[in-house]
Amino acid sequence: MSKNSVNQVMIDNRQIGIVGLEAAIEKAKTVCAKSSESEISSFLLGAVSDQNYIPSSAAAVYGKALLREYKMALNLPVDPETQNGMTILVLGMGCARCDQLQSDVRDVLSEMQIAADIRHVTDIREISRFGILGAPALVINNKVVAVGEVPPKSLIRRWITDAYGK
Repeated sequence: MSKNSVNQVMIDNRQIGIVGLEAAIEKAKTVCAKSSESEISSFLLGAVSDQNYIPSSAAAVYGKALLREYKMALNLPVDPETQNGMTILVLGMGCARCDQLQSDVRDVLSEMQIAADIRHVTDIREISRFGILGAPALVINNKVVAVGEVPPKSLIRRWITDAYGK
């Protein structure tokens, strides 16, 4: 984890790159252990604002998104209303096939000009919540659509189209 690493975060239905988010979340885990959600949100905003431009008019939206990322990093429940847009998960321990699936999903989303929250889940406990027995697996909006294979891009495109409603 580098202080200058960039994480893609879904903010107001757009993918936004945030520099230093991982480092800010790690620091918040110790500094904000007994803090309220608004205090955690403010801490995270302050921690990333030195490396990222955050418009003052969008600070509240960024704060909610950063709090959501913090909660997900700690495996805490996330409020459904803070999850906007499409969520796509690639489940697997990080093998070449998992990486290929994630790359194919990004390619399809780019071709279709659709923003989505894409995550590669490697935690076995999180993967087991979906009840799958093969890897890689693809989950779109909490629906398992593929297990144990890297499906062709045409099939990924169809699943995304169905989930997006386009």
